[in-house]
Amino acid sequence: MICYQCGCNLSEHDFCTSCGADVALYKKIIYISNRFYNEGLERANVRDLTGAIISLRQSLKFNKNNVEARNLLGLVYFETGEVVAALSEWVISKNLRPKKNIADDYIDMIQTNQNRLDIINQTIKKYNQALTYCNQDSLDLAVIQLKKVLSLNPRFIRAHQLLALLYINNEEWEKAKRELMKCIEIDTNNIATLRYLKEVDEMLLPEEGGKNPPKKRHKSDEVIKYQSGNETIIQPVNVKEGKGVTSLLNLGIGIIIGVAIAVFLILPARVQMARASIDEDLRRVSEQSDAKSATIDEQLLQINELTEENDNLQKDLQAYLGTDGTLKSVDSLMKAANAYLTEPEEVTVVADYLEEIERQSEEEETSNSEAFENLYNTLLALLGPSIAEAYYNDGYEAYRQENYEDAIPNLEKAFKYDATNGEALYNLANAYYRVGEEDKARTVYLQIIELFPGTEKASKSEAFLEEMGGED
Repeated sequence: MICYQCGCNLSEHDFCTSCGADVALYKKIIYISNRFYNEGLERANVRDLTGAIISLRQSLKFNKNNVEARNLLGLVYFETGEVVAALSEWVISKNLRPKKNIADDYIDMIQTNQNRLDIINQTIKKYNQALTYCNQDSLDLAVIQLKKVLSLNPRFIRAHQLLALLYINNEEWEKAKRELMKCIEIDTNNIATLRYLKEVDEMLLPEEGGKNPPKKRHKSDEVIKYQSGNETIIQPVNVKEGKGVTSLLNLGIGIIIGVAIAVFLILPARVQMARASIDEDLRRVSEQSDAKSATIDEQLLQINELTEENDNLQKDLQAYLGTDGTLKSVDSLMKAANAYLTEPEEVTVVADYLEEIERQSEEEETSNSEAFENLYNTLLALLGPSIAEAYYNDGYEAYRQENYEDAIPNLEKAFKYDATNGEALYNLANAYYRVGEEDKARTVYLQIIELFPGTEKASKSEAFLEEMGGED
């Protein structure tokens, strides 16, 4: 047992020897929880699953972190056919103890078997459908549905109990008792099962169900009783001789009663069987219709999703295309090449096109062809030094005139197109310093020191860094 406050192991004392917390009440709570867990384990061993559930729930009320009690409760739920409740307990247990927890094996046992998952889902759906049939007073369909449920999950106690109730409603006592005995085999002390079984036994053995014993009969009233199937035959013992006419009359009445019983019992049974067959056909047709409707709805949903996706792609394509249907980046590259061929001295015009290509490539987020990249890199290699020189001249002129706001973008572009131009980088750092952007100036000074070590520019950069407060 560990301390709830510091996590250290507790001793026999009523306080934690590590942090000094009072653990007397905490120990009692843990002991009570463990006692209920042991009681639940004993009940589960003798198949008193209802009592085990009650004890294990009490254990978790006192200690919700009792992983062993939670795992056992999940097993008991699983044994009674409550798979969803069992999974809930095991998932909680796994969250409480992620490692070295047998709940992992229980969850994997169910989730890794796709066939078992499908059976569980079908069981839940069919049981809910049976409840719906009961609410709609379609009891015959409910019986059929519950039989399917039990064929998939024979240990589902609630399905056995509901089927037994339907048999009781139809006065099919023997069938009801068979279902209830199956429940007893799974859970020996289920209160609902025992209550239903008591009612069924009273109907099957009415003489034993009464509280007061029957009065003693006279010899002249004694009869012989015996069971024939589901019917109790009563035969008088002291039939007096010489009553031939009465016997014949009784025989005739018996024949008439037999014919009437045949008409009133056999015919309704035939009608009920025919009605059940018709209901089954209607249910099958309804399920097929629902399946087709679901397929149609799913296909319509897919069509709508594909239509929406196509519209979005069309919008994206229009955003990528220019007015004549070509990609904007390709169009800009062609303009840059044409400007270089027709006006090679106007390098800033070509530079504007190249920057536009770079910006469009970032916006489109598409990969260009190899020919596109080759032409772009060729133009950049041919004109890079000239573009850098033009931008540097404009930037340096603005810097000399103390127009630092205009100098900064030109000097940045000059260094971008010619990474060996240390003067452009040094003047850029000074321009940042002059406009008060010391963080950017410090970054550029550090870059000069790294790229051009041992030069005069690096020494001056170090001096400026010391003046601004040293390197960060």
